[in-house]
Amino acid sequence: MLKLSKIIKNLGPALFIIGYVVGTGSVTSMVVSGAKFGLSLVWALFLSCFFTYFLLAAISKLTIVSGETLLYNFRKYIGSGFTVFIMFALLVSIVSSCVGVMGVMTEVVLGWIQEYSTISFLNNIVVSIFFIILLIGLFWMGKHKYFLNVMAIFVGIMALAFVLTSVMVLKETTASIVEFFPRIPESENSGLIISGMVGTTMAGVCLASRSILVQEQKWGISDMAAEKKDAVSSMIMTFVICFAIMVSATGTLYFTGTEVNNATDMMNTLGPWAGEFAMSLFTFGIIGAGLSSIFPNLLLFPWLISDYTHTARNMKRPLFKMIVVLVALTCLIVPIMGGKPVWILIASQAFSPFIMPLITLVLMILLNKKSVMAEYKVGLSLNLALGATFIFNCYMMVTSIKGFLVMFS
Repeated sequence: MLKLSKIIKNLGPALFIIGYVVGTGSVTSMVVSGAKFGLSLVWALFLSCFFTYFLLAAISKLTIVSGETLLYNFRKYIGSGFTVFIMFALLVSIVSSCVGVMGVMTEVVLGWIQEYSTISFLNNIVVSIFFIILLIGLFWMGKHKYFLNVMAIFVGIMALAFVLTSVMVLKETTASIVEFFPRIPESENSGLIISGMVGTTMAGVCLASRSILVQEQKWGISDMAAEKKDAVSSMIMTFVICFAIMVSATGTLYFTGTEVNNATDMMNTLGPWAGEFAMSLFTFGIIGAGLSSIFPNLLLFPWLISDYTHTARNMKRPLFKMIVVLVALTCLIVPIMGGKPVWILIASQAFSPFIMPLITLVLMILLNKKSVMAEYKVGLSLNLALGATFIFNCYMMVTSIKGFLVMFS
């Protein structure tokens, strides 16, 4: 029992990363990618997981050696102005993610209700308000941990269903594996999809959270090996699950020529394995993924403020309660204003690559600063890895800009 509790403790940050990354955003972007391009964009998924590992390892090492979180190190060694800018960019990412996730989740739930019941008074606004009240109520009462564990079970079941579906697709399809990689995408919105895929894995908010979680784990220098295993396991599991989603979407949607324009179109992805139960399985999985993604987003900005001010993360403070409520209310934007939730969510994820080159560059500077790292300055291998990560992030930033220009043109 003691050994099991130690394993769970060591995997704590990894489980958070997997739970945060493998949510409604990743499901949406991977399904859209698979349905539209087959496995043509698997390179973007692989590279984002590959380079995210080095960022996780670097941020963890900085936090362990300095004893401080990423944002506080930014403020202490780079300056308040720069740190406030990063915080503002992360806030935009947090809000846009909440907006997109709630839009997709409510559309899927309504589609499921209309399929299996005759209830007619429900609409996107009513469903969204119900979920917002639920999340705020859980936060206010401090009863969210058990609820999020239940939601994580829903997400786990859905992830397992995608893995099983991908195995069935590969086993039963008459097409060769080569046909799963049809061509290099030349679609006008491929840039937005690529940057959205990378943004859901290499998310700035997720990286900032990594620093907080490592500090809360109270990892020391002797835990460096455990930290590396944790980072590796989180990225391997993320890649496996996201790849399974892409394979499932390729086999069920791409080869049948089914386009994904609405959130309900994604329900067919689990058809080969779950049959008639696919819609219900996908719906409950999306609810679990959506709520377990939105709730941490509600807490993240107060966490970031605490890191910036170097104060305790006391979520009972009136200011923090007000911030949580305001961020939660932004979830009503899509239900009230309208729009296509699938593409709004992908666009929200595509915003993340805008700030990643800057975060990577400053991280490299701090890791090579003797006043910060003392004798634990990073070596040549990690510097080269972070340099390659910086180049990749610059490429993704350009890709994201091109994607938005096409979207708004």
